Amino acid sequence: MTYVNIGVLLVFLLNLLAAIVTVFREKRDIAATWAWLLVLIGIPIFGFLIYLFFGKKISKEKIFDIKTQGRMGVDQLVDQQKEEWARGELTTSGKYTDDVNEIMHMFLEIEKSILTKKNEVQLFIDGHDKFKTLFQDIRKAKHHIHVEYYAFEDGHIGNELLTLLEMKANEGLEVRIIYDALGSKGTTKKFFKHLEELGGKAETFLGSHFSFSNLRLNFRDHRKIVVIDGKIGYIGGFNVGDQYLGESEKFGNWRDTHIRVFGNAVGSLQSRFIMDWNATARNNQINYQSSYFPQTVTKGKVNMQIVSSGPDSEIEQIKKGYIKLINSAKKYIYIQTPYLIPDDSVIEALDIAVSSGVQVRIMIPCMPDHAFVYRATQYYAKDLTNIGVEIYQYNNGFLHAKTVVIDEMVASVGSANFDFRSFKLNFEANAFIYDVGVASTLKTIFETDMEQSSLLTKRYFNDQSHWLKFKQQFSRLLSPIL
Repeated sequence: MTYVNIGVLLVFLLNLLAAIVTVFREKRDIAATWAWLLVLIGIPIFGFLIYLFFGKKISKEKIFDIKTQGRMGVDQLVDQQKEEWARGELTTSGKYTDDVNEIMHMFLEIEKSILTKKNEVQLFIDGHDKFKTLFQDIRKAKHHIHVEYYAFEDGHIGNELLTLLEMKANEGLEVRIIYDALGSKGTTKKFFKHLEELGGKAETFLGSHFSFSNLRLNFRDHRKIVVIDGKIGYIGGFNVGDQYLGESEKFGNWRDTHIRVFGNAVGSLQSRFIMDWNATARNNQINYQSSYFPQTVTKGKVNMQIVSSGPDSEIEQIKKGYIKLINSAKKYIYIQTPYLIPDDSVIEALDIAVSSGVQVRIMIPCMPDHAFVYRATQYYAKDLTNIGVEIYQYNNGFLHAKTVVIDEMVASVGSANFDFRSFKLNFEANAFIYDVGVASTLKTIFETDMEQSSLLTKRYFNDQSHWLKFKQQFSRLLSPIL
């Protein structure tokens, strides 16, 4: 054996030992463990660079900080609602099926998500409409504006929003911004300098903008939340960037879904923002004040729960909500998602639904924004087609909406995709809505989108090239860490 062979063998053995130590020193599920072993052993040395960006988990210290943030009076409301539930007073008798009542109760138990009533909801599927209305609300703000986006980009719409926020800060309003450093690519701390000179505040989620941890691709703040005066809230899929207005040559038209909420659910959005702010802004935390949670008089009739999930919890609240929705459906399930990388539990739920006679339709984009993720999405689309799920490919630009609607009864709109990343690796927030009107509107929107979509058949997948099928298979092996 030559010295070169001995050297190669030593490098391999050291790499193997380092891979085993690296992967097993932190708790992961079996699929993610094997996926990372595949990367670290299959790509010696360079695999560890990939791990630094994708695999390194968030520190236990920061998770502890996130978990122990005060819940702005939510715990007391949760206890009160549990007592009302036990007495049968929480929901209107006969208004909801037992399955829907179980969904509400599950979120109350696992996420401390209170059921809020008397909300008004406005749906947006076009970025111009969403930002036009948002800007109108910001101009009318009197006390505070809280903004939290995965992407807040230094572009046309980003500068327009920032200028408006600077104007309100100059008027003396409290303006706070949380943005994710990785999602807001190209945006530096300097971008918010004038806002801060006027009294506003901007923070990168869980760290300095220049921290190495901000290069990590996992554990990002993927939420999209705005709260104005504690009375108006926004949640959904739109970020702040010109592509979300359809101004990107690569993506063209941008199809997304967002909601504006006026009513009691805004308090839940406020609580979520304040917890995230206090976990991020260590030296400038928000104390509970009634001015952040004003009483709102509304004629709305929509019931809603705001549900959050993230790596600070192993419960995977939103994924469990999706599964519960799937299991509760009797007639149909309509899902829109840009990334379709479900785990075994979600696939099994969809399989059971199809086998039970429920019509399951899932809509995905016609183009990638992340190559590996898109190939994995294609793999699972083929897999689900084989069990009877109808997969539609949206052809009029990029589909970024994250919505679920079942039986014209319950709907979900938020930031969480149908993939591993949203289920457990990123911080997400969704609105689960219990209203026939909203659910019916989302069903109609889905069916309208079908007119600009193609139904992907078994033959479509069978006719794909061997090279494309290989890329799909390979990407699928990495799905637990994509």
